[in-house]
Amino acid sequence: MYTTEELKQIATNVRRGILEQVYTAKSGHPGGALSCADILTAIYFNLANVDPQNPDKEDRDRIILSKGHASAALYSVLANRGYFDVEELKTFRKLHSGLQGHPSLGKLPGVDMTSGSLGQGLSIANGMALAEKLDNKGYYTYAILGDGEIEEGQIWEAAMTASKYNRKVGGGGSELMAISYSASGLGPVYEKDLPFMPFGRRRGHVPRPRRLQQRIQLLCHCTLQDRINRTGGIFHGDTLPPYG
Repeated sequence: MYTTEELKQIATNVRRGILEQVYTAKSGHPGGALSCADILTAIYFNLANVDPQNPDKEDRDRIILSKGHASAALYSVLANRGYFDVEELKTFRKLHSGLQGHPSLGKLPGVDMTSGSLGQGLSIANGMALAEKLDNKGYYTYAILGDGEIEEGQIWEAAMTASKYNRKVGGGGSELMAISYSASGLGPVYEKDLPFMPFGRRRGHVPRPRRLQQRIQLLCHCTLQDRINRTGGIFHGDTLPPYG
């Protein structure tokens, strides 16, 4: 278990890796990636049961990056966690690289879902959590969503499905749905009335989910990008300018 200060340093290294990837490739989504760097760092380094030396073990926790355009964040976390060499980040978005613009299952160790078509991640996370419930493997499922994609109806249908089928006291199979709250058009999601879903409402930079009796928890993560967007700054999908 890492201390808060250690997690902060790791997250700084992760953000550095994100910027280096996007700058080297002259392509990517730095804003969406930076907005979930802390969430992914906390999950991979302090919360999830994962093993970089055995990335496909059956009882590993499943981690779904639904907002696949933020792949630079996932790759940076995986590299810093030891899934592959950090030097490989320089191949981001290059032909034949495993670090494509959107995560691709089977191309890189540690990737649990091919993503990029927004709105699908929570449905897939539901399936994984339900599979655990049937197989009793004892793992947990994490789904990281962008705040924009939760306007899609599939997300809300998936949330209602999780509420209906995923209830169970104790054991594995629980889901943590983390919304990376980085664009400001939707209003504060964490203040909305969601009576039909058993969400534990939490807010903050470093997720510390408790193992609740509820099957799915909601964490909203408000970041610096949100404040920059509100003041007219450019971030989403823009190529970073040269250094200096």
